[in-house]
Amino acid sequence: MDVTPLIRSDQQVIQSYAGGQFRVSGAVYDHAILVTPQGTMTWEDPVDAIADLTLESFSQIIEMADEIDVVLLGCGAKMAFMDMALKKALSEKGLPVDVMDSGAACRTYNVIMAEGRRVVAALLTV
Repeated sequence: MDVTPLIRSDQQVIQSYAGGQFRVSGAVYDHAILVTPQGTMTWEDPVDAIADLTLESFSQIIEMADEIDVVLLGCGAKMAFMDMALKKALSEKGLPVDVMDSGAACRTYNVIMAEGRRVVAALLTV
């Protein structure tokens, strides 16, 4: 019995993350990206560390706030913590952010996306 969820062919699936690269629906990215079920795009305000993120870093995501239920912030190979004031500011803009290492963010994105929820994975390579 196949127990994998049915995913529409037009949805973005994160296939792998390793060595600072992401494979999403067959395309390979070696830089920070934003993944939604509808598309994958370059994260326009790349940073070298989660500590360097600002509200401006999330401007692309803030523009989509009405279309998002949750933001999964993949902070790279190792878990790191987001500035609490920034997390609160994003929450006040309607963007709940869950922070985890990028591998966990990729796996969690696929599960949430398969459930039909409105999710964005904001993935750093650091």
